[in-house]
Amino acid sequence: MNVALSSAPESISSREFVQRLSQQQVTMCLDVRTVAEFAGERCRGSECLPLQQLSAETLEVRLKTRGIGPDETLYLMCQAGKRAEMAAQRLAGRIGNPLCVVAGGVEALPEEWLERAEKPMMSLERQVRIAAGALVLLGVVLAATVSPWAMGLSAFVGAGLVFAGVTDTCAMGLLLARMPWNNS
Repeated sequence: MNVALSSAPESISSREFVQRLSQQQVTMCLDVRTVAEFAGERCRGSECLPLQQLSAETLEVRLKTRGIGPDETLYLMCQAGKRAEMAAQRLAGRIGNPLCVVAGGVEALPEEWLERAEKPMMSLERQVRIAAGALVLLGVVLAATVSPWAMGLSAFVGAGLVFAGVTDTCAMGLLLARMPWNNS
């Protein structure tokens, strides 16, 4: 059986997504955040498949297991939309299902569509801020007490943050997403 592969992904607002949810038009919403982020807060009825584990092959198995046909739209979501866009780019042309990114992600959903854990996990963004701040502080302390060359650590982290802001990608975030506490 030859299935046409998905083309460029669609993007819809959280408002349109909620309308489709309430009209039961959403068969599958895939959240590509880390397991820890998903456990803390998620869209009702969504499933987690972290971006770092996402491939066309793993998704095809999940779709087949759930009985989701190639004509059914797959909705992609993350915290604010960037990782969902990355997931859509990774999957476009590799699976048969139409892809739709929920712009604004979980942050843009109304409260009534969210499920929260009693004790939510720390968000990936917050983990990045803590790690970056700690590394900068460490670089300054080491430069003041051990060697002025240690200031290079602070400069390296600062350059990484500028690069992350300009490109809207974060290597530290991708690294932290692979840590065991984010995948338990």
